[in-house]
Amino acid sequence: MRILVTGSDGYLGSLVAPRLSAEGHDVVGLDTGYYRHGWLCPDHMTTADGSPNPHLPQVINGDIRRIGVDALRVFDAIVHMAELSNDPLGDLIGAVTYDINHLGSVSLARLAKLAGVPRFVYMSSCSVYGVAEGTVDERSPLNPLTAYAKCKAMVERDLTSMADDNFSPTFLRNATAFGASPRMRFDIVLNNLCGLAWIEHTIAMTSDGTPWRPLVHGLDIAQAISCALRAPRESVHRLVVNVGSDDNNRTVRDIAETVADEFPGCDLSFGPPGPDQRSYRVGFDRIHTVFPDFSTKWDIAAGAAQLHRVFESIELDPETFYGRGHTRLKQIQYLLKTNQVDDRLFWRHP
Repeated sequence: MRILVTGSDGYLGSLVAPRLSAEGHDVVGLDTGYYRHGWLCPDHMTTADGSPNPHLPQVINGDIRRIGVDALRVFDAIVHMAELSNDPLGDLIGAVTYDINHLGSVSLARLAKLAGVPRFVYMSSCSVYGVAEGTVDERSPLNPLTAYAKCKAMVERDLTSMADDNFSPTFLRNATAFGASPRMRFDIVLNNLCGLAWIEHTIAMTSDGTPWRPLVHGLDIAQAISCALRAPRESVHRLVVNVGSDDNNRTVRDIAETVADEFPGCDLSFGPPGPDQRSYRVGFDRIHTVFPDFSTKWDIAAGAAQLHRVFESIELDPETFYGRGHTRLKQIQYLLKTNQVDDRLFWRHP
């Protein structure tokens, strides 16, 4: 299968694209390059013997808002994850978030349909559930609270209405990602806490840690994408499925305590209830029904241990942890401040 992976140079894309290539797919990446400043693990570029990694895809430098229909005609499937990737960015540039994450994604899907691409796998998010009592599943009402989550819900709605005999969108509602990646992110909960434990030997929570969060390792997300592409088209047509595991439904307090246990000498403290009231537990029964061979390989303890090993091997320092290379908001702020991108995040000098 010839697959276009958008956001191929991102935190998840740099895990997903090589996996699909290793499975025998012909993979091409598309990435606008906002986050190419920082590789956490440069050895990802080579194999153990030092030769070039054969599974790194060819990458088209481009913006999903400017891709042409002719460029898409050669693909059998698109895996779309090239969006502004967290809530702080949505707060900084809300209108641009809608321009890229909603309108850009819908435009890409329309062009894909026009180009005759039969499959479109969209990276949605469990954040569409917002605040919810009890456990939510794919049939539960949506309650998106942020620009990021609202865009995810709108893309699901609009692409569902586009589905027909020739175009099959699939929606993977991922739990909050964690784990090591060559294009590392330190602005998501478990990764951030592990970095603090390593650099500061202290985790000082500003909240009481009672909200629930579902988590999933980036490699398990890659596995779910692979399952969606291998599945018969009729089983994934307009499919909405949560990606994660019941075991990784944890409170923020649980996550912090697990991280502190992994890093000896780390002091852990909690504060009063915080202003972020998002709290939800997610049911993951459906994914095992539609993808019988899917099973998560990583719990949060294993993810913390993996990051600990990586930090030791690269001697992670404060400059890297706190720098712009691995924090989305800081990098976009830098690109805006230095006038490398305009106010719609188009490169001024491509």
